[in-house]
Amino acid sequence: ARPGYGFLGEERGLIEGSDKSHRWIVDPIDGTTNFIHAMPHFAITVGLERFAPDGSSEIVAAVTYNPVMNEMFWAEKGKGCYLNDGRIRVAGRKDLADSLIGTGLPFIGKTGHAQAIKDIHAVGQRVAGIRRLGSAALDFAWVAAGRYDAFYERNLQAWDVAAGILLVTEAGGLVTTIDVDGDPKNGKQVLAANPDIHTALRKVLQGA
Repeated sequence: ARPGYGFLGEERGLIEGSDKSHRWIVDPIDGTTNFIHAMPHFAITVGLERFAPDGSSEIVAAVTYNPVMNEMFWAEKGKGCYLNDGRIRVAGRKDLADSLIGTGLPFIGKTGHAQAIKDIHAVGQRVAGIRRLGSAALDFAWVAAGRYDAFYERNLQAWDVAAGILLVTEAGGLVTTIDVDGDPKNGKQVLAANPDIHTALRKVLQGA
């Protein structure tokens, strides 16, 4: 336990800790609408963020757990990514046309509907399929496990992406922003993919 670490989460926002070197980034239920509708696709997701003296930060530990399927995706920086007791890696598909892509869509009260439709129109013409299952945390985890070849979404929050960024990178994937170079940890726009299709998919999204 690290009682001095702060918290950043969907339910209570930022809670400052006495130890400023780390903070937990937590979403207790990612995929809330699925949970409410008794759809078995939601997760508890936690990332541990470490801060350097210059103010920069990185995610150094991550857990995303689907309690219905009893699937725990976890990673520690530099030590690989795991599903329960087994090591996992991103898929090795090299052609965008063979790839299965995960994404999200904005719901009532959210912005970005028009851009989301443009993205789907552009991507859908170039890939084997697109899926929208309603949990960004599990979308990242499925990229790490090779179930998806990539996942992209705009207008997320830090607690949606923190754990997933480390899961994918420790599984051998790439996580970047979409339109401009920046920090994907803020969730504003993220693209997670296996290295062989990342550049091609990013170009498609940039042109949408």
